[in-house]
Amino acid sequence: MNSRRTFVKKGIAGLVAGSMISLPEKSNAAPAKKEDTFKLAMAGYSFVHFKLDEALEMMKKTDVHYLCIKDFHLPYNSTAEQIMAFHQKLKDAGVTGYAVGPIYTKTHQDIDNAFDYAKRVGVDLIVGIPNHDDLKYVEQKVKETNIRYAIHNHGPEDKLYPNATSVYNHVKDLDPRVGLCFDMGHNRRDNQDSVADLGKYSKRIFDIHLKNVTAATKDGKTCELGRGIIDIPAFVKMLRKVKYTGACSLEYEKDMKEPLAGIAESVGYFRGVCQAS
Repeated sequence: MNSRRTFVKKGIAGLVAGSMISLPEKSNAAPAKKEDTFKLAMAGYSFVHFKLDEALEMMKKTDVHYLCIKDFHLPYNSTAEQIMAFHQKLKDAGVTGYAVGPIYTKTHQDIDNAFDYAKRVGVDLIVGIPNHDDLKYVEQKVKETNIRYAIHNHGPEDKLYPNATSVYNHVKDLDPRVGLCFDMGHNRRDNQDSVADLGKYSKRIFDIHLKNVTAATKDGKTCELGRGIIDIPAFVKMLRKVKYTGACSLEYEKDMKEPLAGIAESVGYFRGVCQAS
């Protein structure tokens, strides 16, 4: 009897041990999240009241590393030495200038100057606002230089390009390197659906001015990214759906003389949405 009990106990112990050995280890680690194809940037106009050093310090504090360059930080008539020094200052701050503008133009000479400026600065994208009559000339310059040109929409006050549809209708038959700088906030102020328009026109959107607004009317104001009427999680979902590869350049136009708190909140919100969805 004792030998039988010993045999049974040993058998059970062996089964348990065997089960323990054969069970695969479970990991609590979450699967690696696929990196987004778009990048977070800052639109230089956000820093209109600040010198370059101050702007770069705010970018450092919010951990943003791409900048659309405005002429008040790098004048159009800058020399090669001044441009080199500018880029070195950006590099020292961990920032890359990826585009120039917005640049308003009224004549062919203005357009020539804009393309010459972009070439000397060393970027391949201009954000611009040309007259309708000059669009064929813009196309010609794009073909000559291989510098892309993104037309900025400015909302219901803008007689030339109030919304994304108005830009697209003017560029759709031009060289594919002529496209949009999609200001999603101004587009919404013109009572347009910015999430849907991103989906419609994504192939011609080269740059995005990331912002939210308080109302879908002319009186709508820029606000912190998470506090407006545009559904930012839906916008991020659409960015991924269309595989957008450009910059989402935060253009913060509230509290412009003291913008850091709002910029930091907006950057944190955008990153949080991207990480959570």
